[in-house]
Amino acid sequence: MSLRLGNITFDCEDPTKVAAFWAAALDRTPAEGASEFFVSLGGGPAGSPTLFFIKVPEGKTVKNRVHIDLGADDKATEVARLVSLGATHVADHDEWGVVWTVLADVEGNEFCVAQGH
Repeated sequence: MSLRLGNITFDCEDPTKVAAFWAAALDRTPAEGASEFFVSLGGGPAGSPTLFFIKVPEGKTVKNRVHIDLGADDKATEVARLVSLGATHVADHDEWGVVWTVLADVEGNEFCVAQGH
């Protein structure tokens, strides 16, 4: 197969603000050339996608149809850290043998944090 995951793109009202949240969350640095219209975050572990943040005219209005799932060695500690960075706690789940927390970033984009994934 010749496909691979290259980038994950966030449509944003404020790319700089959303990229700053994710940079702090994932310990990444914005690439040179960032502007109020576009920011990219690379520099993750080998094989991890680059994150793109692109300014769009409309705000988020409904639940994400696709979202990021993050794995943590200590879910409670990471959830608390992400909330301190500006994330909002949405819900906790324990289903299908997996325990996870749903959070929303600074513009309301949902993402999940699970223990050990």
